[in-house]
Order: sequence, then structure tokens, then C-alpha cells
Amino acid sequence: MSLSKWLAKKRNLLSNINIKNSNSIPKKNLWIKCNQCGNLMYYKVLESNYKVCPKCDHHFPAFSNDRISYLFDDSTWLPLDENLSSTDPLGFSDRKLYSDRLLDTKIKTGLSDAVQTGLASIEGIRVACGIMDFRFMGGSMGSVVGEKLTRLIEYATLSRLPLIILCASGGARMQEGMLSLMQMAKVSSALNNYHAAKLPYFTILTSPTTGGVTASFAMLGDLILAEPGAVIAFAGRRVIEQTIKEQLPDKFQTSEYLFEHGFIDMIIPRYKLRTQLHKLLLLYFDSIY
Repeated sequence: MSLSKWLAKKRNLLSNINIKNSNSIPKKNLWIKCNQCGNLMYYKVLESNYKVCPKCDHHFPAFSNDRISYLFDDSTWLPLDENLSSTDPLGFSDRKLYSDRLLDTKIKTGLSDAVQTGLASIEGIRVACGIMDFRFMGGSMGSVVGEKLTRLIEYATLSRLPLIILCASGGARMQEGMLSLMQMAKVSSALNNYHAAKLPYFTILTSPTTGGVTASFAMLGDLILAEPGAVIAFAGRRVIEQTIKEQLPDKFQTSEYLFEHGFIDMIIPRYKLRTQLHKLLLLYFDSIY
């Protein structure tokens, strides 16, 4: 079989695969240690506290299905475009074929790509929401991530729904080259139409939010919220230091540093996010009626 035929077969396999979402990576350990304060706790205690250390308030990584359960009214999540899945348009390979990497990640995470989009309710208020998941290739923004978010924004514009996007990403997906970078303009263009409709767009920056995601839709919210201690940046710390030949402040590129310098609007702990979003939504609806 020729290489081109073999790659075509791989692409067909990837486009036809349909994997149901799983809640998160299976828990193997009964105990877990906080990396920040060293507190040792039952994993169930951590889970019951929104994956936030009860001693020091350190926010552990949370995945897209965790966030759906934290934020929205029970049984109101309605997924959109859940079967859209990346292919390998460039036939890219590094240490392994991109098509193989995609397939392995889909099986490991139970996700079709690095973002889940859908409709849900927060205390009865209907919203459109996109939730990125860092488990899927570092939450990287490929063609499917851009397409799903663009469709979500267009649906929210036509339906006049508030829009929420939770960001967790290493940036553009290098395996898709320029096709990935194009998603920055594509999603931003859809947001421009959404803003013209005078509808509220909230972004929630979680750790990490970097690269092309930070340079586009993550920082275009009418209100930009962030979790405590989140890493928020475009380029990496070492890259900047080596370029400008200077030492950066200790808390540079954290949500606290960005808040102090006016780049984000609010820092909200995970366990208060649902309540705060509800208050912000009520303020918006009070202002238009």
C-alpha cells in the first residue's frame, strides 16, 4: 500500500470514530498531595471541594466534564457539534504520526477534540458555552476547535444568548500549521459580529491560557475572569527573558499580576464561579429591560 493510500485510510478512520465523553482520568490513588502546600488529603475530599485544596486554596486542574458539573444546572447541558473531529490535512509527523496521536488522545480522554461546546442553564438562565480541555493535546487550538467555537458563537448570536468560554490551552496546534493559526482570525471575526449584536461575552481564563488562544478570543471578553494562580501568557517566560535580556518579576504571567496591571477584570475561585456568573448575567438582563 502506498503512503498516500495509507494516510487516506488513517484519515477516514479518524473522521468516522465516535467516542463518548468520559468524566475524567480514572482515579488510581486514594490520597493526593497538594503541590503548593504539601497538604495530604483524600482524593474524594479534593473532588468535593471543586478540586481546590481546602488548606491553601491551590486550584488543581479541572477538566471539561468537571466544569460542566460545577457550573450548570443539573441535566441542562446540551452538547453541540460533538462529533466534529480533527483529521491530518498536512500528513504531519514528529516522533509519531499526527493521525496516531489524535487517535490515541481520543481514546485516552474520551473527547473528540480539545473543546466541548453546548447550551446549558445557570440558575435557569440559558447560555451558550465553550469549555476547553487541556488533556487533549494541551488544549491546543486546531481547525476543529476553531470551527466548533465559531459555530457556537454564530448560534449564540442568532439565538441572542449570553456567551461563556472557559480557556485552557497551550496555544495553536503546530501539527496543523497555518490552518491552526487561521482559527484566531476566524473566531475573532465571529466574535466581532456577536459584539455588534450587543450581547454579553464572558471569558474565564484557567491555567494555562497561552499562545494563540490568549492572542485572540481569550482576551476579547466584555468581562475577563480568571481563576487564582492561573498562568496566562502569550510567549513563555524563558523566551521573553532571553529576548529582552532581563529578569521578569516572580509572579509575572499569573492572574494576580495581570489583574494588578489591568489586563483582566476579576479573579474568582472555582467554587464561587457559578454564583458570580449568575450575578453578572442578572446585571446584564436588568440593564436591557
